[in-house]
Amino acid sequence: MTPVEVIRGDGALVLGQPHGGTRLPEDIAARLNRTGRALADTDWHIGRLYDGLAPGATVVRATFHRYAIDANRDPSGGSLYPGQNTTGLVPLTDFDGRAIWAEGQEPSAEEVEARRAAFHAPYHAALAAELARVRARHGFAVLWDCHSIRSEIPFLFEGVLPALNIGTDGGRTCAPEIEAAAVGCAASSPYSSVLNGRFRGGWTTRHYGRPETGVHAIQMEIAQSAYLTEEAPPWSYDTRKADRLRRWLKHILDAVADAAAELPKDARP
Repeated sequence: MTPVEVIRGDGALVLGQPHGGTRLPEDIAARLNRTGRALADTDWHIGRLYDGLAPGATVVRATFHRYAIDANRDPSGGSLYPGQNTTGLVPLTDFDGRAIWAEGQEPSAEEVEARRAAFHAPYHAALAAELARVRARHGFAVLWDCHSIRSEIPFLFEGVLPALNIGTDGGRTCAPEIEAAAVGCAASSPYSSVLNGRFRGGWTTRHYGRPETGVHAIQMEIAQSAYLTEEAPPWSYDTRKADRLRRWLKHILDAVADAAAELPKDARP
């Protein structure tokens, strides 16, 4: 099983998609319980949602499911949100706090390390290589980390999530002009939006977002109610809702790319 797929473009945008994959090796899938086998925490149809929105963008997508190992978690196992409910490098529960492994089948530390080497490391090696290539070509690169999640998950957050959740780790992961472009465009849309709310940017955004080196990163967490027929199996893609959302996502991506291209040359390494 190839853990990562890369669609190379000639533009400055790189679309990371760490949670859209649904493949699991048979030996891992066999150890999941019924809850785990439902794969409920997938970023459903994220590739389709972004397809063609930014011509020239490079796409780096994980093919494996996050229950094998989460490509958007610190490989050392550190928590993204200390003191808050979340899932780890290899999740033991789903987003509702329910166990996903059959009794006695939770992965050992040695198995976690093996999965890190087999899945997590290749994904990030590919992502790092593409960001380096894009930066060498343009003098800068913009990583847009593509995510989606159910809009109501009491185990993770209270109430209903805004439709568009922009994460820059408090402005640390991109130039302020790029952040402002994303926030302004999202605010002008018909969708509710927030900057650095419950989702401030995962490990990927925080790890690669180094504006001083010319690499800018933003996470976009989209509430699945904005483009799915229902936030429940079979997780059907709603073409009407998705097409409306895609128009605004294109505006946001265009605004971010334009803002990055207009940064003063002396602001780039």
